[in-house]
Amino acid sequence: MSMVRYTRKELNEHFSDKQDAEIKSLLAEGTIADDQLDLSDVPEITDWSNAVRHGQFYRPLKQQTSVRLDADVLAWLKGQGKGYQTRMNKILREAMLLDLKNHS
Repeated sequence: MSMVRYTRKELNEHFSDKQDAEIKSLLAEGTIADDQLDLSDVPEITDWSNAVRHGQFYRPLKQQTSVRLDADVLAWLKGQGKGYQTRMNKILREAMLLDLKNHS
C-alpha cells in the first residue's frame, strides 16, 4: 500500500465552514508550513486491517469491552466532563505509542 498525500486545497474541499475557518485562523497565527513539520516521531500506519473508512479518512475500528477500574480513577475521568470513554482511549493510546516507541 502506498502513501496518499493531499494538498491543503484538496482537503479543504471536504471541510465544513467551521473547520475551514479554524484552519485559516491557525495559518494566520503563523504556524509552520506542512513541509516544515517534523513527523519523524509519528509511527507510520502500515496495517489498515482494523480500520474503517469514513469518507476519505480511516480510523481504528472500535471494539466494545468491559473493564474494571478503580473507583477514584473512574471518578477522575468522569469529573472532567462528557466524553470520559474517549479520554480513557486517548490516555491508553498515548501509553501504547510510548511503549512501542521505547521498545523499537
